[in-house]
Amino acid sequence: MSFLARPAVAALAAKVLQRVTVLADRRSGGRGSAAASHARFSEYPRKVRELTIPTSIGPARATVYLPPKAGDGAAPPVHVNFHGGGYVMTLTELDDPLCRYIAAEAGVVVINVDYAVAPQHPFPAPPRQAYEVVRWVAEQGGEEGWDGGRLTVGGQSAGGGLAAAVARQALEEGGPSIALQVLHYPPLDLATGARNKRAATAKPMLRPWMADVFDSSYVPDVKRRADPLVSPAHPSDTADLTGIAPALVITAEYDLLRGEGERYAERLRGVGALVEYHEVTGADHGYDGGDDEKARTVYGVIAGHVREAAGS
Repeated sequence: MSFLARPAVAALAAKVLQRVTVLADRRSGGRGSAAASHARFSEYPRKVRELTIPTSIGPARATVYLPPKAGDGAAPPVHVNFHGGGYVMTLTELDDPLCRYIAAEAGVVVINVDYAVAPQHPFPAPPRQAYEVVRWVAEQGGEEGWDGGRLTVGGQSAGGGLAAAVARQALEEGGPSIALQVLHYPPLDLATGARNKRAATAKPMLRPWMADVFDSSYVPDVKRRADPLVSPAHPSDTADLTGIAPALVITAEYDLLRGEGERYAERLRGVGALVEYHEVTGADHGYDGGDDEKARTVYGVIAGHVREAAGS
């Protein structure tokens, strides 16, 4: 075990990363990551409102993105988005371009969730809160202005892992009904150490030391990393997934996580739950944060599937 993989050390390192991110945003004087994200894809207006969702883990703050024609006619479908950040970083604003894009192009309300992160809230708190958020969204549509019966979920990186966990809990607990789960370069096998994974490039964006910090902060007990809500792509999870929400699985060619995304896609294909497996060529983990051309292409794929699944 590396030094950073020790739970106490990993938790300290994660808190330092969290603090550095907050300080960097403050020092930027409003010119940091949030402002940069809001400036991308400016043709899609930022029509939002804030929302707080009650859960057993604690209240979850969320930003609600409204489609351009919200309020005209029937209530629109709803898509719940979970951001990335290794289950440790609060990076909701980085998904602002994606949320605006989906809201506009798919004609849905998008709820971008600021969920509980580790080490303050280790597993199983984040996936449980994520599931309760989605269940609340499904139940409260009549009061909030969206159609909770036309519901999709998705996320990037760790958010994709949470979206997969939400779909699994919905399967096992009898709902809510999810028309589509979007898993965008997700981590789906924390039971396999990062040093035992192989990327199609010599220096992938995700490095083993990052996995040590993220994984040990999120699931300190190594034995629990094979839990189906953490590692559904690990061979130890052999449950029948028949009836799980249909999935769009997207991986990046050079990503250290590509293999587990591909394995999970094949598992879903085996029970008729794979809508599409899409590999982004010439790209690494988090590619859409800096490559507008690739981001637009893949966001278009996501929006198209959300629109079709939600019937918007």
